[in-house]
Amino acid sequence: MADTEPTDTAYLCRDCLHLWHGEARRECPRCHEPRIVSHPELTRLHLAHVDCDAFFAAIEKRDDPSLAHRPVIIGGGRRGVVATACYIARQYGIRSAMPMFRARRLCPDAVVIKPDIEKYRREGRRIRLIFESFTPAVEPLSIDEAFLDLGGTERYHHRSPAQSLCALARQVEEEIGITISVGLSYNKSLAKMASDLDKPRGFACIGRQEARSFLAPRPVGDIWGVGKASEKTLHREGIRTIGDLQQISEEELFRRFGQMGHRLHAFARGIDERPVKTARETKSISAETTFETDLRRYDELCRALWPLSETVARRLRQNDLCGRTVTLKLKTASFQSLTRARTLEDPTQLAEYIFRAASSLLKAEADGTPYRLIGVGVSHLDSGDKADPGGLFDRDRQRIRIREQVLEEIRERFGRDAIATGRAISGKRRGPTPPKKD
Repeated sequence: MADTEPTDTAYLCRDCLHLWHGEARRECPRCHEPRIVSHPELTRLHLAHVDCDAFFAAIEKRDDPSLAHRPVIIGGGRRGVVATACYIARQYGIRSAMPMFRARRLCPDAVVIKPDIEKYRREGRRIRLIFESFTPAVEPLSIDEAFLDLGGTERYHHRSPAQSLCALARQVEEEIGITISVGLSYNKSLAKMASDLDKPRGFACIGRQEARSFLAPRPVGDIWGVGKASEKTLHREGIRTIGDLQQISEEELFRRFGQMGHRLHAFARGIDERPVKTARETKSISAETTFETDLRRYDELCRALWPLSETVARRLRQNDLCGRTVTLKLKTASFQSLTRARTLEDPTQLAEYIFRAASSLLKAEADGTPYRLIGVGVSHLDSGDKADPGGLFDRDRQRIRIREQVLEEIRERFGRDAIATGRAISGKRRGPTPPKKD
């Protein structure tokens, strides 16, 4: 990665962890394996981004060896989107978030597997425990990726952070049966860029000395936090590469882009002072589904909305949380997204109250427009002990709480499909049931 390789370049065997300086070799002098990573700053870098390679697909291939050499897509039916594509499938141009009909057109022979989210979460937790055995400073970004800060772990592990990361990757392969890619740098944004440079099963470094020259030719969309809209704004200003940003003063960037200008100025120069945060605050909990065929009618949309409300309520309880704001999400047949929100009088973790709020919002949108996706979420979260107040005199709330608790106990014991409510299966119900009066 460096512009030049001085004689003090460090070399590390990713298989046996042997570390040496100065003399370049095609294979490790100890184990004679060729998987070597080298960099002048290798032993001084400590902040990493670790990303599982095609995680969902890798888990499915691990569990079914017959899929090893086949293109595999994890995703919904023909109306869904690609959650993950294995690296063989990616050779056909298939990418995450691509509509399934397009992915099937690109690769008709692909094996399509419906996501098993509970299995992936279970494996993700196992991987997280491995991460935490190497450093307590782990900031999860998703189920299959995290930032790790290994600064200060040298005395505990008796090896450099780079060596520990190679050992970590080897442990994940041996215990979980999948591969990971590692990006090592001195800050989070560069570590994340580095993890994409050598996939799959990669290990790449970006050091301080090369940061600006490395960033200069890259598109501005590679900067952390620059989305599609921001990228278009920058393009309109004639700024297409990070190198273009490097030529503009911080004062000028602030004048043109406000507070965003400060961040653009810093990131374009490899400056990112954000620490690895070990505790990430959950801001919302949601669930959504994509339909096999577009739905227009209010009663049909409500039937899809109810199990999503149950899923969100279950996740709230599992995380000992409740929420006050319910958000409805819809996506039209032309892929236009819209959201509507309502704030409740009291925070809740009950599916009934989530559904009542969301279905009320849905009424105004169920005007004959065809929808391909519906979702519901709860935000403005608080601790679970504040959920659904009302005391003994709120008989409606008490009855709903007991009913949902009994349903959950049955499902925990006999499976999620053991019992369903009439709302989920009946085609006659057209909206939320009004509270029953005692």
